[in-house]
Amino acid sequence: MAGIPFRARTGEAGALTRFGSPTRGALIPVSDPTPAEAASEAAAASSAARPDAKATAKPAAKPEARPAKPPAPEDAPFSTFIPDSLLPALAKEIRSYGGPEPQLRFEQGSMPVVGGSCWMVAGELPGERRFWLCFTAEDIGSAKAVALAESGSEPSLLEPFLSDEKKMSQALLVSRLVQRLNGQKWLGPN
Repeated sequence: MAGIPFRARTGEAGALTRFGSPTRGALIPVSDPTPAEAASEAAAASSAARPDAKATAKPAAKPEARPAKPPAPEDAPFSTFIPDSLLPALAKEIRSYGGPEPQLRFEQGSMPVVGGSCWMVAGELPGERRFWLCFTAEDIGSAKAVALAESGSEPSLLEPFLSDEKKMSQALLVSRLVQRLNGQKWLGPN
């Protein structure tokens, strides 16, 4: 039975080497290792003690910087974001629900129900259904409220709108306003 050869060294001249399995085999006297053998054994021992060469290698250079993302529509100034981005997106979403073409305008005026100056998106749907999305400041992250009025009536309730949201976006404003109008059964075949 052939085993893995191994050397037993004692540091003295005339050390013994055992060939074969550790339990069986013949002891053969050997001479001290040559300087080349000693150097290769030392190198093997030091490389075993070192961490993997791949782990110690410096990371490769970072790939070139990605092109900058275009700014989000809501990053535009408030006075340009609302008429240029929000109103067209809102009209498109209302139409996609099967709703009628809305008449939308952006204006500064008196807040429905409570009064006081505010910026608002005022909309009208066929059947004289009206809605207002009011901003208390020139910022889409400011406090917002929504008011609704059926034909022939004035709004009597001002509801907080997206008051729990920390980050405001065009998609969020559009989807929640359309969701509110659809909940009122004003859009599509409700």
